[in-house]
Amino acid sequence: MPNPKIPLISREDLKAKLDRGDEFMLVEALPPPSYREGHLPGAINLPPIQVAELAPKRLPDRAAEIVVYCASPTCHAAGNAARELVALGYTNVKEFPGGKEEWRDAELPLER
Repeated sequence: MPNPKIPLISREDLKAKLDRGDEFMLVEALPPPSYREGHLPGAINLPPIQVAELAPKRLPDRAAEIVVYCASPTCHAAGNAARELVALGYTNVKEFPGGKEEWRDAELPLER
């Protein structure tokens, strides 16, 4: 099966979407303890080993815009989860490759 190329979104573009109140789903692809420590504003948790199991319940609209992130630029969970979502039939998936590390480094807030 071909490996789909997931479009990337920059921190600036993601922050602008949040500031404007755009309608999209923000997904943290990390285990629940990492999510509870702090996540980007409005993000839902989709642990990497449970994407196929939880996505249909937590992301019922397969045409909705979805932005997936994980811990840092060296973390591969977001890309893997994004590709899995595409394989499950989601049609508008993007990855924020900088993850929580880049968000924090820019002194942007996390929710707990």
